[in-house]
Amino acid sequence: MKLRCVAFERPGRGLLDYVFRGFVPGVVLLLLSGCSSLGYYGQLAQGQWQLLRARQPVARVIDDPKTRPALRQHLQRAEAARAFASAHLQLPDNRSYRVYADLGRPFVVWNVFATPELSLQPTTHCFPIAGCVAYRGYYRQGAARGAAALLRQQGQDVYVGGVEAYSTLGWFDDPILSSMLGWGDERLATLIFHELSHQQVYVQDDTAFNESYATFVEQEGTRQWRAAQGLAAPSDSARQQREQFVALVLRSRERLQAIYAGPSDDSAKRAAKAAEFARLRAEYRQLRDGPWHGDGRYDAWVYGPLNNAKLLPFGLYDQWVPAFAALYRQVGGDWGRFHRQVAALGRLPAAARNERLQRLAPPRAGISD
Repeated sequence: MKLRCVAFERPGRGLLDYVFRGFVPGVVLLLLSGCSSLGYYGQLAQGQWQLLRARQPVARVIDDPKTRPALRQHLQRAEAARAFASAHLQLPDNRSYRVYADLGRPFVVWNVFATPELSLQPTTHCFPIAGCVAYRGYYRQGAARGAAALLRQQGQDVYVGGVEAYSTLGWFDDPILSSMLGWGDERLATLIFHELSHQQVYVQDDTAFNESYATFVEQEGTRQWRAAQGLAAPSDSARQQREQFVALVLRSRERLQAIYAGPSDDSAKRAAKAAEFARLRAEYRQLRDGPWHGDGRYDAWVYGPLNNAKLLPFGLYDQWVPAFAALYRQVGGDWGRFHRQVAALGRLPAAARNERLQRLAPPRAGISD
């Protein structure tokens, strides 16, 4: 299952939006994989089926006189963004994000991440279509918490995060979900651009490639979407803060990696791990209270429990964005040529693909494999 993560716009929810960006369909996994328990795939199939049953055409919801005015306005603007995505950004022209589903809950899926206590190596789960991913998704919060508790009993570091949207990579008509509507109209538009990019090009077992490509399309698409509406370019301040925060976490992760790989015994490594998380919080405070002028948008994440598993998603979604930006410039801003070039890159072996991306533009400072 492919779960989405967008920008750290707000403590808690905004951070989770960034940390998870959509991942493959439960029911397809049930049909195509025999490598896990029937119970786990059963809940995926049931959750996906309930989601499919809840879908309604956006046009029908808009025309329904019982629809709340605020919802109607959200969906009307989303329709305009959806049309722009296919007509201008040359993203797939299908029924995805032209249907709506009311979930009746704040998250569509809860993801469970896990690592050993003294390692940053994730516990991975491999699926036929999505490839190997560093989490498991659950449609019920109780099931996610139960799975997390079992992993903790095994001595693993565990992190559970609620996800407000995911993509089925074109296997189904992905709906606009009620859980997405609190983001605002522009955030909803950027989600549509991002998730349709996954339908355009998706490379198995290369999360950094997939997410960096979709993130570039989201960012450049949003800039062009705003221009088409006569709006000013989006402010860089939020993006810069996000990049600074991600770099801060990645530096902490690199220091932890060195600690775990070092010669100290487990007791000393545990003490060094605790000291490193204290350092992360102290460096965050300096950033927040200094150049950010007290903006505490990441307080909830930083001051919540910290462990290895909570650090796993960082560094995947921006790594190759500069390379894709360079490729877009090379083709003169022609979206069709751009998508074809990206697809050609995706067909290369992993080593050749990364070498080509490195030649286009090195990854951003502090973000690496």
